[in-house]
Amino acid sequence: MPAVARALSRPDLPRRWRLLALLALLLFLPLAARGQEAQDKVVRVGYQKYGTLVLLKGKGLLERTLKPLGYRVEWAEFPSGPPLLEALNAGAIDFGSAGEAPPIFAQAASPRLVYVANEPPAPQGEAILVAKDSPIRTLADLKGKTIAFNKGSNVHYLVVRALEQAGVPYEAVKTAFLAPADAGAAFSRGAVDAWAIWDPYLASGERSTGARTLASAEGLAPNRQFYLSRREFADANRKAIDALLQAIGEIDAWAKVNTDAVAAELAPSVGIPAPILTVALKRLSYGVQPLDAQTVADQQRVADAFHRLGLLPKPLTVADAVWKPGS
Repeated sequence: MPAVARALSRPDLPRRWRLLALLALLLFLPLAARGQEAQDKVVRVGYQKYGTLVLLKGKGLLERTLKPLGYRVEWAEFPSGPPLLEALNAGAIDFGSAGEAPPIFAQAASPRLVYVANEPPAPQGEAILVAKDSPIRTLADLKGKTIAFNKGSNVHYLVVRALEQAGVPYEAVKTAFLAPADAGAAFSRGAVDAWAIWDPYLASGERSTGARTLASAEGLAPNRQFYLSRREFADANRKAIDALLQAIGEIDAWAKVNTDAVAAELAPSVGIPAPILTVALKRLSYGVQPLDAQTVADQQRVADAFHRLGLLPKPLTVADAVWKPGS
């Protein structure tokens, strides 16, 4: 409104016109402020190289969905769930996804974390691998052996459950806490006896090393993917959260029936050939949904297992971190 400001500065302007100009300026300022505020609203999304959120980023669907609500989107890539949720707790991002174990540790670190939604279980998407000629034939044979896995990840819980089922104390195995790339290298050269890993690294490891699956998560761990936010962000941006979940649902529906196209799209960023990714994608589950009682109970079992092992400083109540849409 430069013209109004110039008019107000004119000493020869009649008093009636000066008052009208001042009224116009007063009416304009709140509108301008609201417009600026709308332009400044942002959703910062943390994603990994594999999964629904990276597809959402590639399609630009979230930007189109949130723009009418006055939001823009910023994206941040993370190598795995634990650092992504550390960033979420720290306020560096507003929304992201991770497997079942990282949110447990994140909730222990901060009451700000909330579960917003989840995908159905995909137990075939993670497994414990051994070399094809390994003498390890059963889970009980892991006693005294070295298992490589990412600390605090979903496969950490898989290892815990697998050892429980086999009657092997957690302390009776040696753990090598390694990120997927380092764990894969150690497994390939025989520096560790077993490797607990998730897709698509699971599919890649099976193909590149000829590894044998000692046990998948079937019957041991659900292997769900969760969508998470901070309580204050979710409460203050309910329409944005609804739009996010709507966009994720649309991508899920497309990915479920376009496996080959998804594999081709992800291959360059993941660094894994499309045919191998196709194997991994067929083991995924699709259909974003709110957490139900069974999901909360399953997560509580994860929390209780880690607390029994002394990996959590105090007991957790998972239900306390479940966000209630519309409340």
